[in-house]
Amino acid sequence: MEPTGQIIVALDCDNRATADDIVEGLGDECRFYKVGLELLTAVGPDFIKHLVAQGKEVFLDLKLFEIPHSVAGAVRAAGALGVSMVTVHSMGGVGIMTAAVNAARDFPDLRVLALTVVTSMTDGDLADIGVGDSAQEQVLRLAQLAARVGCHGLIASPQDVAALRSVLGADGLIVTPGVALPGESSGEHARSGTPRAAIAAGASHVVVGRTVTRATDPAAAFRLVRADLGR
Repeated sequence: MEPTGQIIVALDCDNRATADDIVEGLGDECRFYKVGLELLTAVGPDFIKHLVAQGKEVFLDLKLFEIPHSVAGAVRAAGALGVSMVTVHSMGGVGIMTAAVNAARDFPDLRVLALTVVTSMTDGDLADIGVGDSAQEQVLRLAQLAARVGCHGLIASPQDVAALRSVLGADGLIVTPGVALPGESSGEHARSGTPRAAIAAGASHVVVGRTVTRATDPAAAFRLVRADLGR
């Protein structure tokens, strides 16, 4: 995959005007956007339809963690919007992930990605909720579970990618949030890395946020990320 197709820009904003400005500013440079709970709640699904109508791909990051029936309904709704990826929380177990995968079968272009351990979580955070294993051990356990039930890929930190690639094989998707260019802050992500390091380790896509969206010239910042991947 060429570098442009590997970059997902996170529209982590709370209003339509800001999101539209980012998309307009990036123009043809960017083909793939992440819409999360904040923007979806603020502006509703019509914005997703708008992106899809422009020929953009959408990663709908819902981190679904509900009873299987509700998860299946949300996945079908995502498919009807035309999104390319939707996330489900692997800590919900086999029932939730299976419901998501089965619901996605009616939408051939929709991929269900399982979130393993949120990139802001540390070993200490896991211990607080009764998980005695390290973040890396928990990531691998959940990844194996997701692969077993047929999820199309995983959401994981850049630091987990190399180990996960052996679990998924060559074809599974690994989408990595928590990336920043060298010298930039990784924000709230405790287990971060650079875009280049994530792709080199085996990630299929990287999610970039403020590196691009808060830049004075978002298109120029996007090109810097692309250049980093292409080196």
